[in-house]
Amino acid sequence: MKRNKLIAPYMRQFYRGNGLLFVLAMVQTVLMTGANLMISWLIQQIIDLSTGVDIGFTFPQIVGLTLISLLLMVGAFAFAYASKPRLIARGIGQYKEYVFARMCKKGISAFSGENSAVYISALSNDANSIETGYLANIFVIIDNTLMCAGALVLMFWYSPLLTVISVALSVLPLLASLATGNLVAKAEKQVSDRNETYMTTLKDSLTGFSVIKSFRAEVQMCRIFAGKVGEVSDAKCLRRRMSVLVQMLAALSGAIVQFGVFLIGAYMALRGAGLSAGTVLVFVQLLNFVISPVGTIPQAVAECKASRALVEKVAKALSENVREEGSVRKTALEQGITLENVRYGYSPEKQVLKGMNVKFEAGKSYALVGGSGCGKSTLLNLLMASDPNYTGSIRYDDTELRELNTEALYELVSVIQQNVFIFNASIRDNITMFSDFPREAVDRAMEQSGLSALVAARGEDFQCGENGNNLSGGEKQRISIARSLLKKSRVLLVDEATAALDARTASQVSGAILDLTGITRIVVTHSLEESQLRRYDRILTLKNGTVTEAGTFEELMELKGYFYSLFTVAQ
Repeated sequence: MKRNKLIAPYMRQFYRGNGLLFVLAMVQTVLMTGANLMISWLIQQIIDLSTGVDIGFTFPQIVGLTLISLLLMVGAFAFAYASKPRLIARGIGQYKEYVFARMCKKGISAFSGENSAVYISALSNDANSIETGYLANIFVIIDNTLMCAGALVLMFWYSPLLTVISVALSVLPLLASLATGNLVAKAEKQVSDRNETYMTTLKDSLTGFSVIKSFRAEVQMCRIFAGKVGEVSDAKCLRRRMSVLVQMLAALSGAIVQFGVFLIGAYMALRGAGLSAGTVLVFVQLLNFVISPVGTIPQAVAECKASRALVEKVAKALSENVREEGSVRKTALEQGITLENVRYGYSPEKQVLKGMNVKFEAGKSYALVGGSGCGKSTLLNLLMASDPNYTGSIRYDDTELRELNTEALYELVSVIQQNVFIFNASIRDNITMFSDFPREAVDRAMEQSGLSALVAARGEDFQCGENGNNLSGGEKQRISIARSLLKKSRVLLVDEATAALDARTASQVSGAILDLTGITRIVVTHSLEESQLRRYDRILTLKNGTVTEAGTFEELMELKGYFYSLFTVAQ
C-alpha cells in the first residue's frame, strides 16, 4: 500500500487529460476483437458451405458479411491510428515533465550529495523502457484479454467439451510464461542499474576531463569506461536472451497445444461427435487467440511490473532532500538574520557548527574568514535551507527559517559560488534566466554588476558557450551578480566567489559586490586584502565551528587575536 501511494502520482501522469484518447483506443480494441472473431466464424461457414453442409446462409450473404468484417477491421485501424500513438506520446511526455517538476522541488544543495545520474537515466533510458514496457503493454494486455475471452465464448458455443480440453492443454504455455516472466522483469531492472553506473562514469569523465589529461589517466579511464560499457551490454544481452527464451517456450508449448487440439477435434469429427471439418479448423484458429494471450499477457504483465519498479526507483529518489514547506512568506528583510546557538553536523560524530551565535543586520556587508573546515560554507548553506536538521534557531527577522516558504526564501536570498554555472545561451538569457524583465531593469543590473563594457563590446545576444566557455571567470561572476540584482534579492550570499580569479579581477568583482547598497551581503572570502577588508561593515572570524572574533578591520587588528594572526601570515 505504501509503495502504491508513493508511485500513484507518477502513474496518473500517463492518463491525465487522455480520457478521450483512451476511450477511442478501447473502441478500437472492441472493433478489432469483433472483426477477428467474425472472420474466424466466416472461415468456418465458408469451409462447411464448400463441403456441402447446410449453414443457413447463401454465398452472396457470406460475401456481404465478409465485407462488413473487413470494414470493422479498417475502422479499428483508423481508431488505433488516431488514438494509441498520441496517447502513448502524451503519457510519457507528461510523465517526464512531472519527474522534472518534482526534481525542481528538491533542496538547493540536493545534488551535491546525490548521484544525478539517477535522474539522467530516469529521464532517458528508463523513460524509454517505461514507454515500451508499460504504456504500450497496457493495450497489449487489454487487447489480448478481450480477444481471449471472446475466443473462449465462441469456442464454447461450438463445442463445450473441446473447449474444456483446449483450456486444459493451454495450462502448458501458461506455466511456461509464468516461469519466465519474472526473469524478464529482473533483467530489465539490471539494465536500468547498469545504465545508471554507466551514466555516472560518463558524466565524471566529461566533468573531470582536465584532471584526466593533466594526470595522464586516459588509459585508466578508457579501461573503466570500457568496463561500464561491457556491463551495460551484458545486461542488455541477458534481457534479450530472456525475451527470446520466453518467446521460444511460448511458441513450442503453443504448437504442442494446437496439434493436440487439432488431433482430438479430428478424432471427435470422425467419431460423429457433431463437429464438422470447418468447426475443427476454426477451433484451431480460435485457439491461437487463446494461446497467444496466455503467452503474451504474463510477459506483458512482467514488463509492466518492471516498469513500475523503475517508476518507484525515481519516486524514492525524488522523495529525499525535499524541503518541507513553511507557511510564512517574506518579501523583505527589515531587521536582519539572527543565529542563536546553532549546532549542525553532517553526521553525529562530525559537528561542524558548535553553538553559532551571530546577527547579520539588514543592508550591511559581512566578511566570513577563517581556516579550512571552520564552517564558513556550511553556514551559508544553512542560510539557504540546505538542511533543516540543525539545533538552535535561524531567524529571518522574527521568522524561523523552517517556517519560511521555500519560494519566498529563494526570492529573498541569492547565492554566488566560486563555480558559477552559465547556460549555453546569450548573456541576456543568462542574466534574466529566460524570464521577461523590463529593458530598464536589465540594463540597470548590467551596469551595477560591471557588465556594461562586455555588453558594449560583444552585445547582449553574445552566446556564452557551454558552461560559459566563451567568458572569463570575472565575466561569469558579474553575470551571477546581475542575476541577483535583477531578481531584487535582499540577501546576497557569496561563497569564495573570487578564489579562482586573478588578483585584479578578484578585486573588481569584490568591489562590485561591496558597491551594492540596500542589500545584506555575507561573503566567505579567502582573500585578506586590506583595502577590501576595510570596506566591510563587520568581519567575523570563525574557528572550530564558532565565531571567535567580530568587528571592523581596525578593531580586529587592534585586538591582535586570531584574525590578526591570519592577516599577518597572509601578508
